[in-house]
Amino acid sequence: MSIVVHHHPFTRAAATVWMLEEVGVEYELRFVNVMAGEQKAPEILAINPMGKLPILVDGLVDGDVVVTESAAIGLYLADRYAPGRLAPALDDPARGTYLRWSLFAPSVIEPGAAAKGAGWEYKEGTVGWGSHEAMLTAMESAVADRSFILGDSFSMADVIFGGTLRFMLAFKMIESRPVFAAYVERLNARPALRRAEERNAEIAKAHGLNQG
Repeated sequence: MSIVVHHHPFTRAAATVWMLEEVGVEYELRFVNVMAGEQKAPEILAINPMGKLPILVDGLVDGDVVVTESAAIGLYLADRYAPGRLAPALDDPARGTYLRWSLFAPSVIEPGAAAKGAGWEYKEGTVGWGSHEAMLTAMESAVADRSFILGDSFSMADVIFGGTLRFMLAFKMIESRPVFAAYVERLNARPALRRAEERNAEIAKAHGLNQG
């Protein structure tokens, strides 16, 4: 009985490793060769019809709980295994801010950056991410004049929101701003992030994956 992550180090499953390292529970990584299309295999589609990673299966509870979608996995893990530490309590006013910026990452940043990169034409009022400039300004407001999303306290929101920002800056998918760079530098200092990167790198090396 354990937490199992269907994983490939070049997918969003890499961020799930950081989540688990922050939470501090034992887990197993089950390699899925996405280059060979194994994420579309019947046994994977049976638990995630999208045929995408990450997929977390929590066997530590009665009946395996399956969670997909990176942000949902992070919120689930923090609530179940690190409440009050990585997730504000249900009656904590900070929970609103926590949820706001956690969900901003997949619902605004990811599609907003994709729209910009692909040159999509759309009416700002008809899409959830609005204008690109408004998105960047909102992102700045989330971490300006504070260490983390919730102030001095690191939370799973920083893994979700910060991890998305960190990835996009690394691949030049959004412009770098001083507030972003300073925030990412604080995230890079997290021991759990360093452990996760080492674990992902080990798996990549073991499977002969080119990280260059």
